[in-house]
Amino acid sequence: MYKRVEREIAGCPLVMETGRLAKQAHGAVWIQYGDTEVLVTAVSDRRREGVDFLPLTVDYQEMAYAAGKIPGGFIKREGRPGDHEILVSRLIDRPIRPLFPKDYSMEIQVIATVMSADMDHLPDVLAINGASAALMISDIPFDGPVAAVRVGRVDGQWVVNPGERQLEQSDIDLIVAGTQDAVVMVEGGAMEVPEEEMLDAIFFGHQAMQPLLEMQEELKAAVGRAKREYSPAEVPEGLEEWVRQRAAEEMNQALRIPGKQDRRSRIAQIHQEVMDAASEVFPDSESAVRAVLEDLEKRIARDMILKEGRRIDGRGFRDVRPVSCEVRLLPRAHGSGLFTRGETQVMAVATLGTSADEQILDTLSEEESRKSFILHYRFPPFCVGETKPLRAPSRREVGHGALAERALKPVLPSSNTFPYTIRVVTEVLESNGSSSMASTCGATLALMDAGVPIKTPVAGVAMGLIKEGDQVVVLTDILGDEDHLGDMDFKVTGSQSGVTALQMDIKIKGVTREIMARALEQAREARLWILERMLETLPGPRKELSPYAPRIETLQIKPEKIRDLIGPGGRRIRRIIDETGVKIEVEDDGTVLVASPNVERIQKATELIRQITEEAEVGAIYVGKVKRVMDFGAIVELFPGTDGLLHISQLDYGHPRRVTDVINEGDEVLVKVLEIDDYGKIRLSRRAALEEQGAGGKAKDLQENISQPRREGPSRSSPKRGSGKRNDRRGTSRPRR
Repeated sequence: MYKRVEREIAGCPLVMETGRLAKQAHGAVWIQYGDTEVLVTAVSDRRREGVDFLPLTVDYQEMAYAAGKIPGGFIKREGRPGDHEILVSRLIDRPIRPLFPKDYSMEIQVIATVMSADMDHLPDVLAINGASAALMISDIPFDGPVAAVRVGRVDGQWVVNPGERQLEQSDIDLIVAGTQDAVVMVEGGAMEVPEEEMLDAIFFGHQAMQPLLEMQEELKAAVGRAKREYSPAEVPEGLEEWVRQRAAEEMNQALRIPGKQDRRSRIAQIHQEVMDAASEVFPDSESAVRAVLEDLEKRIARDMILKEGRRIDGRGFRDVRPVSCEVRLLPRAHGSGLFTRGETQVMAVATLGTSADEQILDTLSEEESRKSFILHYRFPPFCVGETKPLRAPSRREVGHGALAERALKPVLPSSNTFPYTIRVVTEVLESNGSSSMASTCGATLALMDAGVPIKTPVAGVAMGLIKEGDQVVVLTDILGDEDHLGDMDFKVTGSQSGVTALQMDIKIKGVTREIMARALEQAREARLWILERMLETLPGPRKELSPYAPRIETLQIKPEKIRDLIGPGGRRIRRIIDETGVKIEVEDDGTVLVASPNVERIQKATELIRQITEEAEVGAIYVGKVKRVMDFGAIVELFPGTDGLLHISQLDYGHPRRVTDVINEGDEVLVKVLEIDDYGKIRLSRRAALEEQGAGGKAKDLQENISQPRREGPSRSSPKRGSGKRNDRRGTSRPRR
């Protein structure tokens, strides 16, 4: 059955329709906003036996044809998802996952396909709304709807669903997802915005999403199917009480063990003992016993916090675990920082490169996208005492790295003042909660150790929540167990001035503005305390780069001189690179970057580049090389690619009979530029140069004149030295945006 609903969102119609496309999916919604169109489908089948988690898979894919592009590379089809697609898949997954029944074990797959895209209406928030709508009209059990909007702020005014151009002017980029009554997810960044203003953004977004929730309810009322019945795993009568009697006291004692590995080891031992005993009393009930044990563990831990006022490791609710910081542990790395907070430890390593090291992104954007700041987060299995094969980065690793990268991006220097590509790798060496926030702190230390002139240090902390009725406890710097057993995971990063990134997932309804405000205030208090510990170790960015980091010299030449610098077939610039050992990058606007750890090599390369790209100036004096002698004068090369005519009448004070009486081919000669005509032809005078230099007579003291040091810019008292030979050299050269 076909149904179409429409609402105006931020001045543009947003359309949801179903019944026309992908009709064999259990739920399918076509969602359109401007010229951006996304097809979202939901299917659930095949029972996963023995699983103790929700078997949900979410895939978001951007098709190149959506923006009128053909994929790059040799294989002209879309391949494995990129980081951006993985991040959006996580954005869809996080708000919908808590709304499925916990005991539903049929596989669920949600696929969002971007089929048309304009950059004024971004497809990621549409995919979240489309996923919820597809689940709402399907027969899959789902306690929705959930909706999402992007919130920006341009010139002090809140903007709903800003496009790419507006986001460039916005100091906030926040995606807010929620139900009719509550916010359930927040993801985004800000330019050091105060906490109260971030709260305003969150609840502005919650209000703006209400029409999207109404649209989904309207679709469901018109075409929604009855939700399927399913058989949850049965818990044998008397099992819960039997488990409680056997395990409650031992579990209570185990949860008071401060060390993570000791605590988890003891809890695992209790699980195994109870399951072994239960196999005789309640045969074939392994999954039910495991579920009851997990529920018992959660109940005891929460009661400990709510009723005893005691956390698992004995801290107060607002206390941060002990923090230690170290820098320059890796002598050959450009910058390194070790950040340890309790049982969470991260080694961050910063590497500086040139624009040739920028990451090229194959996105739907109209222009080629490049990243000059990259943060990679690694979570090896040993950090939690496990053994697993090392594979490609997991979705979790991509997501945590993106969060830390977003946290630091607002404080990085501009490329004009610091023209480096920066890569930071954060190696999680131990993990017991909030390794992404430790990565943010460690990365800040590594950047400062590398001498990156960041505007201000950034730190982060994860907040938790335990809520039972009117009892509310906000926890600062949560452990891994507190994250698993709690009701909220709220990560906040920022500087002393304000917030730079937020990531929040809420597992319950009814989290009020007051609770969020309380969490943000505790997070600010903890963040400032952590920043003090970091600044005690390193007060700010180092004044000098590592001796192993490249130095970059920036030159500006006229764009029309780029061809002269590169030379025929690139030979000229390659020869400079071979001779000096530097990296040279040439941009479309004439910016030339010369990079090398060796300053002398940079100076030699820049001098060669200046010689090649320099232009003759009227009135300036140069030392040129005679390239060809003729009856009426000589052709003199001032510098590679630039020749002038020295007429016989301008050779000397007298009137030489032959040019060769004064100069010969291959000689170095002092000349002054008399004129450059409209066609670029240059008229030279040796006589005028000698007069100005005070040499007198014929070319006496010429050698003394031409051996004078060259000065920058045109000079009427000192000659400029030409090269005397062409340098046909070139290296890798590419435009940089």
